[in-house]
Amino acid sequence: MVQPNVLVLSGYGINCEEETRFSFQLAGARAETVHINDLVDGHRTLDDYQILVFPGGFSYGDDTGSGNAFARRVKNHLWEQVISFIQKDHLVIGICNGFQIMVHLGLLPALGDDYGQRQVALIHNKSARYLARWVDLKLESDSVWLRDIEKISLPIAHGEGKFYAPEEVLQELHEKNLIALKYVSGGMCSYQNLEPNPNGSLDDIAGITDETGRLIGLMPHPERAIAFTHLPNWPWLKEKYKREGQKIPGHGPGLQIFQNAVKYFE
Repeated sequence: MVQPNVLVLSGYGINCEEETRFSFQLAGARAETVHINDLVDGHRTLDDYQILVFPGGFSYGDDTGSGNAFARRVKNHLWEQVISFIQKDHLVIGICNGFQIMVHLGLLPALGDDYGQRQVALIHNKSARYLARWVDLKLESDSVWLRDIEKISLPIAHGEGKFYAPEEVLQELHEKNLIALKYVSGGMCSYQNLEPNPNGSLDDIAGITDETGRLIGLMPHPERAIAFTHLPNWPWLKEKYKREGQKIPGHGPGLQIFQNAVKYFE
């Protein structure tokens, strides 16, 4: 088995780097956390990695908009490295704040291979409130990250997750099958009669890819659903499985996203 090297970016305000690194390690990759300053200063280089991760958090306090300041630092100091990285057969994922960073950088959706041009946005939730809850998702894309997954439940935690795009861009996303995940009803939402689309995203969009399918961004957090006991209903499921004579799983649904990335390099 080929073990890809994963770089999980860290920096001021990022707070999900350790969980994300652990998720990739659990999936079979060699993963490490690298502070953005070490890349800027040249102590580390993207050339040593096959997967780049923009994890979740509140980079630079989101003071100039979620993900904006971190994206500016990448654009001003690391852009040539990033472009070189994505032009190879490599993978990139942005989770929550990382998705916001990738959108600001123009890495997603990069219609027409126009990397660097911002084409969509993630704006304040329709409630104007920070939301932390579970959502149910339908997978819409054949991206390498999402193979063999049809539906999945994952947690969200964001204040600016409402997906927005101009009508012509939205239409092209549909035509090119670049919508990766959509919020749907059922599953976790049914327990408390929760609204399926928590933030008002256009067309219920929770994540998108670029045209290669190798770059993906999503608002939900798969790294917070890698263990069975991460599920909010795991005690009930445990008893259900025991009574039905089924094996109680050890892993949660989010792990498969990381496993798919590792399998890509086999």
